[in-house]
Amino acid sequence: MLKVQEIREIIKLIDQSDIEEFVYEHDGSKIELKKRVQAVVQEQVRYVTEQIQSPQPVVRQETAPEAPAVEKAPATPENTSAQAAEKSNLHKIVSPMVGTFYQASSPDSDPYVKVGSEVTSDSIVCIVEAMKLFNEIEAEVEGKIAEILVKDGELVEYGQPLFLVEPK
Repeated sequence: MLKVQEIREIIKLIDQSDIEEFVYEHDGSKIELKKRVQAVVQEQVRYVTEQIQSPQPVVRQETAPEAPAVEKAPATPENTSAQAAEKSNLHKIVSPMVGTFYQASSPDSDPYVKVGSEVTSDSIVCIVEAMKLFNEIEAEVEGKIAEILVKDGELVEYGQPLFLVEPK
């Protein structure tokens, strides 16, 4: 039977090719992958259209003058390079496919990981559902979850960062 990493690699190759259907049979096991590029594009367009058609109303309230706001330090090269250095040591866990991101195996279950959770290279951090196939995504690095970049139920793209991990 193929390993999860090998299946992911096959999915990547099919995703990047013009192949619409792939079937692999070996020792009584069968893997069948189908992609419908047009259906995914139409769904994304509809999603964007729904967002545009239902803008949030802007509510303005008049209030009494407040105390002066505390000014942020201007973005100096030192501040920017410190933030970049902090972000550069973080490992990105990216989506291996286009699909829907889920933090837990079911709506009733606890999330696989939260900010601050310790993970190993084989820890499952989320599920990406594509065409009714639920694909468990592994951390592939040891460390601590620093940030979750995607909301539960959100559509994700191939290669889109899902988590930032502080490696050990």
